Formats: sequence, C-alpha cells, structure tokens
Amino acid sequence: MNRVNIGNYKGEIREKPSSKEEAREFLKGYSGGHAATVSSVLVTNLSSGLRKGDWDRVEIYFHDIPEKIIEKLIEEGIVLNVAGGLLIEHSLVLPYIKKVVDEIDSVMGLPVVLTRKLVEDVL
Repeated sequence: MNRVNIGNYKGEIREKPSSKEEAREFLKGYSGGHAATVSSVLVTNLSSGLRKGDWDRVEIYFHDIPEKIIEKLIEEGIVLNVAGGLLIEHSLVLPYIKKVVDEIDSVMGLPVVLTRKLVEDVL
C-alpha cells in the first residue's frame, strides 16, 4: 500500500514548511479561513497483482487562531514536520477547528474508510 498526503490552501499545494517563517505564514493563513488535504491510497494484492487506488479530500474550517497559539505551535516545532504545517489533532489547535468535512483520519495521515474499501476490492 502506498499513501500520499498533501495540504491544499486556496489551490496552493503545501508540503512541510521549510522554515519557522513559512510555518507562521501557513498558520496565519488558516486562521478564520479554511484549508483542505488530499490523500491518495494505492493497494496491491501481491498474490493476484490486482491494484486499486483512489483519493480522498477533506476540508477544514477554522475559527480565528490567536497569534500566541501560532507562536506556541512554532516554538514546539512539530508543525514543521507535517504537510502544510497542519496538525488539527493538536491540543492547541483543536479549540480553533470550526468544522471538518469528511473523515478526520484522512487529515491525520491515512484515510481509513477509503483504505478499507480498497483492500476489500483487491481481495
């Protein structure tokens, strides 16, 4: 199984921030707005060679994120290690999530529902 997860903000594909400044820019951009993640999964049955793949898109809507929260996240450094600097399960971020449209597992790295469906399809 292969998986790819990217951040998407206003049509711009965002990978891991390359610096604290870029992470700050990303997080400020999400504040009071929204972003999306796109994940793709490819599952291969090694016995039959049958392959199935698909993608999943999740939208995340944010309340305004205070500057002090953004600075704490950057100070911790973990937002530098995730696509788009987007870590919605973090305890500092959760209070500022207004709405998540679709499965949160996909945002966190693996679209479980999609993966399960693809595994069943190749068996």
